Amino acid sequence: MITFLLRRLVSGIIVIIVVTALVFFLTYGASPDIARNILGPSASHAQVEILNGKLGLDRPLVEQYFDWITNALHGDLGVSYFTSEPINSAISSRLPVTFSMVIVALLITVGVSLALGVVAAARGGVVDRVLQSIGTISYVFPVIILAIGLVYLFAIVLRWVPAIGFVPIAQSPGRWLASIILPSITLAIGGIAGLAAQIRGSLVDELGMDYIRTLRSRGVSEPAILCKHALRNAAGPALTVFSLQFIGIFGASLFIERIFALPGYGAYAMNATVQGDLPALLGVTLVSVLLVVVVNLIVDIAQGWLNPKVRL
Repeated sequence: MITFLLRRLVSGIIVIIVVTALVFFLTYGASPDIARNILGPSASHAQVEILNGKLGLDRPLVEQYFDWITNALHGDLGVSYFTSEPINSAISSRLPVTFSMVIVALLITVGVSLALGVVAAARGGVVDRVLQSIGTISYVFPVIILAIGLVYLFAIVLRWVPAIGFVPIAQSPGRWLASIILPSITLAIGGIAGLAAQIRGSLVDELGMDYIRTLRSRGVSEPAILCKHALRNAAGPALTVFSLQFIGIFGASLFIERIFALPGYGAYAMNATVQGDLPALLGVTLVSVLLVVVVNLIVDIAQGWLNPKVRL
């Protein structure tokens, strides 16, 4: 198991280095007038050269990248070109907003998908077809229309929750939940169909195995067969889909935060991209890749625990 984890850890480190290097060279290499963009068109050539030297932009790109990655390893992601705000504090203050929304969305996705997948596999027939239809509709339904519909119904008509804004959980758990529930539902809807279909398919395959028939012949109850044996063996492929769902939901939060006016990580990443704030963009890239690597590592550990063959 240790060798298995070390292999996954090394591959994750390689992914981080490759992705950050690509983003660094593509952004800085394709933006030769960074200092000019910061100072504006009215700045003199001398002012531009002074800023280039101050920011270290007059050095070779390889040297700039190694300086950046070295500072990043020491926890220093630099400062914004436009606001002079440290990237560390900017990201750390916005991540709780996005994490709140993503975690609640994942809980909704897993809970609903698990219920739909198990019921569809266990019951079959009309129930299976109806649940699959519901899942397909949730997958193809436009997210923006869903978000507008949820806001109109629950925020404007019923006035149960606020339409926009975010309340920290430390300030008021109830208002915190009210502020993120609509964005979380919007994020969860699209992922339910894929995960439910994977759980259903894996369970159907497992329930047709010989060991399941043996368990039934021994008088083991259906709930015990389903939950204790079949569901555990079917969890491997579902975990893989779950990791992809996390990446998809985390990426989609960038747009959902704009719709619901949430001051989160996705909105910060969008602003950094639009402004061309390269240090902020690199910080966002590094944190995003780290999150993906950590989630995939956790899923790999769970896969190795559920199925020892995966460790090979």
